[in-house]
Amino acid sequence: MSEKNESFTDHVDIVNLEAAGDAIGRREYEETTWQAITRRPKTVFWGIYALWVLTASSYDSQAGGSFLSVPQFRKDFGFYYDGEYVIPASWQSAYTGGSYASATVGSLGASYLADRIGRRLVYLIAFAFMYVGITFEVVATTNSMFFGGKFINGFAVGAFGTVTMTYLAEISPKSLRGVTTAAAGLSYTLGPFIVSLILNAYGEMENRWAYRGIFVSQYAVTTLGLMGLPFMPESPWWLIGQGRDKKAANALRRLGHPASSTDAQIASIKATLEKVRQETEGVTFLECFKKSNLRRTIISIAPLSIQAFVGILFIINYLTYYIQLAGISTATSFKMQVGATVICMAANMTSWFLVDRVGRRNLTMVGVTTMIVILMIAGGLGSQPGNMSYVKGVIALLMIYDFVYNITIGATAYNLLAEVSTSRLRAKTASIGLAVQNAFYTMFSFVMPYLFNPDEANLGAKTTFVYGGLSVLCLIYLYFYQPETSGRTYEELDEMFIDRVPARKFRNHVTNVERRMQRLAEQSDKQET
Repeated sequence: MSEKNESFTDHVDIVNLEAAGDAIGRREYEETTWQAITRRPKTVFWGIYALWVLTASSYDSQAGGSFLSVPQFRKDFGFYYDGEYVIPASWQSAYTGGSYASATVGSLGASYLADRIGRRLVYLIAFAFMYVGITFEVVATTNSMFFGGKFINGFAVGAFGTVTMTYLAEISPKSLRGVTTAAAGLSYTLGPFIVSLILNAYGEMENRWAYRGIFVSQYAVTTLGLMGLPFMPESPWWLIGQGRDKKAANALRRLGHPASSTDAQIASIKATLEKVRQETEGVTFLECFKKSNLRRTIISIAPLSIQAFVGILFIINYLTYYIQLAGISTATSFKMQVGATVICMAANMTSWFLVDRVGRRNLTMVGVTTMIVILMIAGGLGSQPGNMSYVKGVIALLMIYDFVYNITIGATAYNLLAEVSTSRLRAKTASIGLAVQNAFYTMFSFVMPYLFNPDEANLGAKTTFVYGGLSVLCLIYLYFYQPETSGRTYEELDEMFIDRVPARKFRNHVTNVERRMQRLAEQSDKQET
């Protein structure tokens, strides 16, 4: 063994590492979700904390689009057109596109820093950016100043997304991984839900506080996240990769692992990292595109990009505005927005019980297929904007869309992002996935106002035809290229990708890890009898 390899494994014999890995692996195989929750409540707590931090970012990335539906905001920052105040398409594009562009940079930068200074310190830096951005948004009286706040906040949004998904994947055992990563979708709906309540209460006010309340409330959500940061355990995987075994053992104990098993847990993590090192030979962004890592990178990041292509950004940012343009009162539109966010949260919580039972692949394909049908029918109904029955039909279909999206790809995309990449490249793969998604969101953000707005192309609900067509292409990709990863340990996934198992054979493929676990179980049964 080379000197470098000896240093990496801290002089632990490979045979012992594999034995420890087998013991930990067998425990993961036998452990149910409820057992994992009851045995490691601290892991669950810190998973919820990380999800709360992600909620803070959802305010500015998705819920922030709600300001377009506030009449006073359009009056203060827009111009009068055909009986209504509207925001210029150029500034609408800048608000959303600019923040997604900076989120792209934030995602990539956070990955680089997270591998060098740790997950906790990157969180701290992101919180600092968030406070500055919020302040700009609160005091803004011009389009340029408001854009500045959105742009600064974008860096924090990208960083929070990258670090949170990496952290959740690293602290969650196999039986909890599906639930905790799928729950990331809840974070992206909880923020909009809180904002919808604020808008319902204050959105009709005829002064700047009609919309400033959204941004001021960000201080509270962000501060709650910052208060927990000093107590948050660092990722044991990152600490072990840095050779800090004692701190890793302490982090494992703080995450609820028994002190008697920390040595075996550390040895198991080292064994996994060593096997991955032999495949990757380095930790750079370039490694994400070499050997089996290229396939894993594509599979990890594609579902997040599909989220952009199926039109969720359009639904989030324009549904309430569309309801108002159709002639429905502002008060009613805000109540509908509250209802829509409740539907989103209920759907995501339902997905927790489906991602492992139905599987990531099947759930995602069913969801995208259903959304194609909804988008096409909604576009057809949208061809009659003057018919209120058709308008109500569009609104109902888009509410159903919210449910289908959040119970399927709105949850499974985060599962796949967190679990498909190799252990040593997880932060970088997550950053690439979120960066690519934000790049697509940037593109759509610049285009949508020119397609939707009444003073531009005025497509209205017919915009859904665009996303329906793009969704068909996404479904073709999913059928041929998306594997089933539910119920697999990281060691199994490493083996299957290295062996180049075809995507449609993942579910029924029997790995060497499974065979080894079965032999251990048989030996244990013989000893008991």
